[in-house]
Amino acid sequence: MKVSFPYMDNPVLYYKLLDLLGHDIIIPPRPTQHTINLGVKYAPEFACFPLKVLMGTYLEVEKMGADTIVTSGGHGPCRAGYYGKLHQKILDNAGLDVDIIVFDAPKDWRPFLQNLKKIKLDNSWFRVMSVIRTAYTLAHSMDRIEKLIHKNRAHTLEPREVSDAWEEIQQKYMGIENRQDIAAVEKWARERLAGLEYNFPTPDQRIKIGIIGEIYVVMEGSTNNDIEEMLNELGCEVERSHYISEYIDSHLVPWKWKEYQHILDKADNYLEIMIGGHAKRSIGHIVDYKERGFDGVIHLKPFGCLPELVSQSLLDRVSEDLDIPILSLSIDEQMAKANMLTRVEAFLDLIKQKKEEEIA
Repeated sequence: MKVSFPYMDNPVLYYKLLDLLGHDIIIPPRPTQHTINLGVKYAPEFACFPLKVLMGTYLEVEKMGADTIVTSGGHGPCRAGYYGKLHQKILDNAGLDVDIIVFDAPKDWRPFLQNLKKIKLDNSWFRVMSVIRTAYTLAHSMDRIEKLIHKNRAHTLEPREVSDAWEEIQQKYMGIENRQDIAAVEKWARERLAGLEYNFPTPDQRIKIGIIGEIYVVMEGSTNNDIEEMLNELGCEVERSHYISEYIDSHLVPWKWKEYQHILDKADNYLEIMIGGHAKRSIGHIVDYKERGFDGVIHLKPFGCLPELVSQSLLDRVSEDLDIPILSLSIDEQMAKANMLTRVEAFLDLIKQKKEEEIA
């Protein structure tokens, strides 16, 4: 069995989880325009953009020899819950012998455990739980470092040096075997980043931007023209509404679910019910960012994403009520980097002007 997985943000977590279980792994390449074109060719025209990108990735890894794909699912009114079945049907219709294993949030533990049995190989359940704990620790460690990068890269004299350091850090994480290794790599990563040259402004001069929206286009830079780096290079600190460790906690760890309820509660004045996807979370994060002193919010909506279309319809009201600028960008295979950069620069000009007026 040759196993692969979706590419989202970076491949380290999925890779280490499967590697520590002893699988023969095919690491998916970072999505490119070729990946997107493949997905567009095989996926339904009306499908939302992440489904198309993932479809392209699955077709690429199949050509690389993968016969099994391990991925996560979804539930509720969002179409993400049907991704696995639709991807499987498209692969079957194309005559490709690939099995997709979908791990949904464990509302019912039986299918979750059945899927776990498919990937456990000859490992004992004690070993499986040990690997899961290591992967969980890895997710949180990497996200702590990535959050630090999204903040500090905005103030370095050479942003590329921070991005290069992040590549080195990811390679270090690829070599971990246990939780002690993870702690050592995180310590090394912090020292590596601290050794770079920064020029930190005073707190009132900093510009902080929150990024909200559908999880895939928020987290995967190849789909959003690396908007985090773009904003950092323009001098803005960035924080996303989605990180993989937080997704794990809020979807797969039942005793952690209540910790994330406060974000949903913050959206109640605008969106009382759960309508699927991350629509309510998106609105809640805007309120949270305003309370924490952020200067603006960028909303990323995949073309064809119904929950985020509802979020978008509320943004003008939220922006006016909270007095916070919000830029909504629709993401699809036609989104060019130059177009996005022009809109982001204009948005930041508005924020800087607003900030200057408030200081004056």
